[in-house]
Amino acid sequence: MLEERVAQVQERVNAACRRGGRNAEDVRIVAVTKYVDLAAAEAALAAGLHHLAENRWQNAREKWEAIQDRAVWHFIGHLQTNKVKDVVGRFPYIHSVDRLALAEEISRRAAERDVEVRIFLQVNVSGEESKYGMEPDELLPLVQAIRGLPGLIVEGLMTMAPYEAEPEETRPVFRRLRELKDSINEAGILSYPVKGLSMGMSNDFEVAIEEGATLVRLGSVLLPSQP
Repeated sequence: MLEERVAQVQERVNAACRRGGRNAEDVRIVAVTKYVDLAAAEAALAAGLHHLAENRWQNAREKWEAIQDRAVWHFIGHLQTNKVKDVVGRFPYIHSVDRLALAEEISRRAAERDVEVRIFLQVNVSGEESKYGMEPDELLPLVQAIRGLPGLIVEGLMTMAPYEAEPEETRPVFRRLRELKDSINEAGILSYPVKGLSMGMSNDFEVAIEEGATLVRLGSVLLPSQP
């Protein structure tokens, strides 16, 4: 049952926090519902998973319209600037900001709707060509460029590690993202500390938590009907 899977995952989160010397309350489970239907998303809510993640508005629309503010919505997919209008005002968290033009469009739409959007800057730490995200050396210049944009709060950084048969091999990727977050704060570019790290998926979330993840994006380990 879903409730049992949620309990098992929460215990794994708790154990990873103990190993990392962290409080479990500082790690949020975001249920990735992008491959499941409305009924499964409703079941996730009933099981206590109130943060839901989608990667395309056209696939999320039915679920969002039925659930709306009964969930906290996270947009985790690659976002084209011409699709920002569909996302801002519906998804308070956007995890995939990787370029200035996108940040500017999110800011413009946020101002139009008088909302605040919490963004994660996506960094391609692993350097895989198949993954989106900026290069690590592009991060500080982007933070500098967007720091005055209205309606945006840099909630944190996001990355996707390569899939590894042995999750331990993903540790350097997660550690590097944490170091990049620290570099933003040390540089004092923003008037507030950047605290969030959106990293870790079903295969590697425990390692990510040990390295400082504050949000783990979990799909198949919770909703096994996903491919």
